[in-house]
Amino acid sequence: MKLVIEPLSNFDWKAAQPMQIRHFKPIYYISMAISNSTPSEFITMDSEYLSRINLRRETIASKGSLVHGLTPDGQPAVQELYSFLLKDYLPSRFSSIFSMSPDGKTFNNSISGTKFPVSPFSASLSEEKEDPYVLALRNLGEIIDEDIFMLQEMPGGQGHKCVVFVCCFPNGFDPSSKLGKSLEEIHEPVPHYEKIGPSMERHFRRMEVGKSVRRTNWSIQTSSTLYNVDSNHTEVVDTEDSSSSTCPYSNSSNSSKVTLSYVPDDPNIDISQTFLRVELQTLLRLPKTRAIMFVFKTYAYPLKAIKEQEALGEKLAESIDGLKKGNAPKMWTYKGGVRWGMKVKEYLRS
Repeated sequence: MKLVIEPLSNFDWKAAQPMQIRHFKPIYYISMAISNSTPSEFITMDSEYLSRINLRRETIASKGSLVHGLTPDGQPAVQELYSFLLKDYLPSRFSSIFSMSPDGKTFNNSISGTKFPVSPFSASLSEEKEDPYVLALRNLGEIIDEDIFMLQEMPGGQGHKCVVFVCCFPNGFDPSSKLGKSLEEIHEPVPHYEKIGPSMERHFRRMEVGKSVRRTNWSIQTSSTLYNVDSNHTEVVDTEDSSSSTCPYSNSSNSSKVTLSYVPDDPNIDISQTFLRVELQTLLRLPKTRAIMFVFKTYAYPLKAIKEQEALGEKLAESIDGLKKGNAPKMWTYKGGVRWGMKVKEYLRS
């Protein structure tokens, strides 16, 4: 079955404003919370595209294998994804921006002025002495403003594992540390994951080609850096003493761990550098390899912009309080509410 793409004729990226996602709820429940979408919608374009692509290019150049990689069994999925995006999806969906050369060998991006080989896997490119799969992933990271993790089902009913990733804007984790891991291993730091893990695996097994779903996930970030591997989450520690805690995360190529301290109810949070960070997450299956794509676009909204919209400041403050409630109360700590909650809510309600 082929994925059907609906064209956006005469799309004006400069006039397209970034999505304003405001899914605030007074009580936090950990759940998949998915809604139906279409394969046409899994890539977004807006007026911030060029600045974000430039940032992604800089991140890829400086971080290298920390932001892209694959396992050997992920090679077919990389080939299928690369061909689908450059040959089929992007020139069809956004024909005013992306095009193919007359000989079909080059992919053109009219916004950035960059060109990419349509088939970096050909033998003729071997003289460049660069792994064509790594080249393909780097190219993808510089073409779209979405991060991608690709999953494949393991034999024997062992669930799904990550075989490919391109992730320039991680939210409190080292993306390279997830490669080759199962869903359960990937989500090991996430409290209460056991409440949704089995249903996620069931949903992934049932996913059909041509169908896609999406969900959103929000957090508070106290810096403007989109590449954030170590400061958006805090470790959940079951102790009565909340005076200190640690947050171990890997942010180096050799996966060594660093220990970060946080200050509970930190009074020095800089509100001008604090953002509501939202991920628009999409899931869909490729037809040939049947790999599942977990695709997410990251949005960062200044708290000032949230507060200036009528009633939204209070709604976000209620949602922050709601992290302590519902079926996953440890999310209050995991998402960092113990550190920034007091200062952020005080500002939103002032």
